[in-house]
Amino acid sequence: MLDIKAIREDAAAIKSRLATRGGDAHLLIDEVLACDESRRKAETDKQSLQSQRKQLSKQIGALMGQGKADEAETIKEEVRTLGDQISSIDEISETAGNRQTELLMSIPNLPHADCPVGADEDANPELRVWGEKPAIANPLDHVALAEKHGLISFEDGTRITGSGYVVYRGQGARLERALIQFLLDTQTNDHGYEEVNVPHIIKRECMEGTGQLPKFEDDMYGLEDNALFLAPTAEVPVTNLYRDTLLTEDQLPVKLTAYTPCFRREAGSAGRDNRGIIRMHQFDKVELVQIVHPDQSATVLEDLTGHAEAVLQKLGLHYRVIELCTGDIGFSSTKTYDIEVWSPGQNKFLEVSSCSSFADYQARRMRLRFKDSDGKNHICHTLNGSGTALPRLYVALIEQYQQPDGSIRIPDALLPYFHAETIG
Repeated sequence: MLDIKAIREDAAAIKSRLATRGGDAHLLIDEVLACDESRRKAETDKQSLQSQRKQLSKQIGALMGQGKADEAETIKEEVRTLGDQISSIDEISETAGNRQTELLMSIPNLPHADCPVGADEDANPELRVWGEKPAIANPLDHVALAEKHGLISFEDGTRITGSGYVVYRGQGARLERALIQFLLDTQTNDHGYEEVNVPHIIKRECMEGTGQLPKFEDDMYGLEDNALFLAPTAEVPVTNLYRDTLLTEDQLPVKLTAYTPCFRREAGSAGRDNRGIIRMHQFDKVELVQIVHPDQSATVLEDLTGHAEAVLQKLGLHYRVIELCTGDIGFSSTKTYDIEVWSPGQNKFLEVSSCSSFADYQARRMRLRFKDSDGKNHICHTLNGSGTALPRLYVALIEQYQQPDGSIRIPDALLPYFHAETIG
């Protein structure tokens, strides 16, 4: 969440930067300040009343020692009145504090000062392109290729669960597994991430910590009256491994990678890229998470994005990197790069990775700090990126590597995992 001290110091600047996101979040800042003022005034008034009560309590003891019970009883009544007033002030303070927290939890992160200003994805600048579009005459899309080679059964997924779910079969299942192993090995062996295997069911407070709640509750699969949730991404359980933690400076950076299935309702996404496996309710993903010193987060975002790009380069897949503008950036992010891989069958780029810096936004919500060499505590910075999401990587790979005879060539980097040179 945003730092209340920063809001107090320059509310106008906070409003201005939030306004570049679109929406009306900037309009909540005045109410945040009003709650903050009410809460702080209540705390000041409480301290004054507590001081009075303390002084009167001392008088009671003195009067009782002098045998002046009637005078002591009068002062006791004053102390009881002060106690009632303090209780009333506590209620005011609690109400204002709860509302302030509720508001801060619903306000998105500030876009980075360097974030391009724009209303929507049309304003996202392209930063770089890697490789060339493969020359494929009349390319089949991934659905046709999957059906031709028996890689994916859409009917089985619907039979078991419903629309938005699939079953990978035979070489299709082996290809999915090969990609997961390849991605994890690349990030651990080449880039120094520690692999972790985390639960796929997550507490509500962990979802709040990384910013999925309360904003995106309708997109999540909740359990037990939404006290628990199926993981929408490994970002949530992996980052929350350090929830309520005080690290030492020499423990930074923390670099973690994990594979998890991801579960999202995708509420409101009907009609958007829904063909085949491009948008699913359940999909596989390998995630990268870093927890870093604030001075390093800008550099680490570039490094982390490069780590996600590296897998596409190893696979020889044509892709591009764009930077998200203020109107398109994610709720918790301050700066984001999207990596989009070319899909010949769709004749367009598909997002396979979103690499973001959250600055101290998530860490403040999670109470994740580090102690510097002088013994002072600071809020950490967090970053994450898909390394990568499997469905669209799968789509791009089989479409870009389709051959004139209808077979699919397996890129060299995957051969140690797939154990065959072609499909079909």
